[in-house]
Amino acid sequence: MMISTRGRYALRVMIDLAEHNDGSLVAMREVAERQNISLKYLEKILPALVKGNLIEGVSGKGGGYRLNRTPQAYRVSEILRLTEGNLAPVACLDCGAAPCQRSAECRTLPMWVELNKTVNAFFDGYTIADLMK
Repeated sequence: MMISTRGRYALRVMIDLAEHNDGSLVAMREVAERQNISLKYLEKILPALVKGNLIEGVSGKGGGYRLNRTPQAYRVSEILRLTEGNLAPVACLDCGAAPCQRSAECRTLPMWVELNKTVNAFFDGYTIADLMK
């Protein structure tokens, strides 16, 4: 499994918004400068976070972004699932995948199921607040 740039940047954005969480909106340009992420890339990530109801976004002059919840209430897993689709290590465990015709005799399936549980539990165990430390 490899977490994409989109997933890694989304985590950086969420940490940045948490660190600058005084109730006011944070401009996209400020996040881009602090995190050294291009505005063009943030223009793809931030709307996805808004659509996923992880952050609030306000357009126009004086607009920006802010967290909807406290940093402790954001699990890394939910951010990665939003940006990566899911965290399944193999296609047959992907959400919405067609049932595998070989699953009954697949000798590796139990291993992949266990890895999937481990990965999800690992990322469920971290919050944005944890990453701020």
